[in-house]
Amino acid sequence: MRLAILLIIIGFLSLTNCAHQVFKNQPDTESNKLTFKPDENGEYDIIVFDPQYDIFLKTHARPQNFQSHEFYKNRNRFYVSIWNQRHMMPSVYNPDLYAVSIDLDPNIEYGHEFEYKLYQFFKFIEWKYRVRFI
Repeated sequence: MRLAILLIIIGFLSLTNCAHQVFKNQPDTESNKLTFKPDENGEYDIIVFDPQYDIFLKTHARPQNFQSHEFYKNRNRFYVSIWNQRHMMPSVYNPDLYAVSIDLDPNIEYGHEFEYKLYQFFKFIEWKYRVRFI
């Protein structure tokens, strides 16, 4: 009888302890927000520090002019939206993969090459980490 009461008390305490855990989203600070700034020529560029990205561009990516500028621009807005949603849910999605939010202003014209490289970055993430954005 004592054992049953003790088990019930331990079970109740463990349940109430779990109910009090609060998951906090990572705050958006400058350290975990990716923003794009133009260079001295007014052009935007993306640099990916993963050496496999360059290999992916050469072996898997389609040519830059395969799709229109509007296609890349619209698809990137969609991908950025999904990326930022996943960034805000670190308890559901891998916080190491979605460590930074992406600040992409839809009112800024980034240029065809930038939009292409950003699009290919998302395709690279899908390929390397086997995640799906669509």
